[in-house]
Amino acid sequence: MGHVNIELKARWANAEGIRDILRERNADFRGVDHQIDTYFKVNHGRLKLREGNIENCLVYYERENQPGPKQSTVSLFPVSPGSALKEILTQSVGILVVVEKQREIYFIDNVKFHVDTVKGLGSFVEIEAIDMGGTLGKDTLLAQCQEFLELFHIAAGDLVASSYSDLLLSDLRNSDNPNATAHTIAATTKTS
Repeated sequence: MGHVNIELKARWANAEGIRDILRERNADFRGVDHQIDTYFKVNHGRLKLREGNIENCLVYYERENQPGPKQSTVSLFPVSPGSALKEILTQSVGILVVVEKQREIYFIDNVKFHVDTVKGLGSFVEIEAIDMGGTLGKDTLLAQCQEFLELFHIAAGDLVASSYSDLLLSDLRNSDNPNATAHTIAATTKTS
């Protein structure tokens, strides 16, 4: 059920340059997905429900927070839009934070690319080298990530160690409202 990714995230203002490179490489453009990722309070790893017009799934993953390419162990469970799962998880474990984004999705073979505009955070690019069948190995995935990191001319200072959820939670902790909670972000993001 689970698989391994080597992935990276970077702040990026030049989305058009990345789109040009992906087009030159004949990337398969899957579309633009308006995604709402609801992260739930869990004791280990991260659990989120992704609701989009392209991707809808429950995602559990474990990943170190470090800049640059990093390993992520991912389990995906497809869900139907509008299912009761969100309500059940909200009532049973509680919402940690909600992330809203516009995501352009591209593929070149087993490598998935996201050109993201994240509400409250800005513009990012993500590269995910995916070993769905367990046959490629970590070294191959790492080499694929490194190739596109260099091809996109992503500087070390633009690499992001944390998930979007962690970045939003960090912004909340550093905000002018010391009494705010993570649930405040969830409520604010959901209603605005």
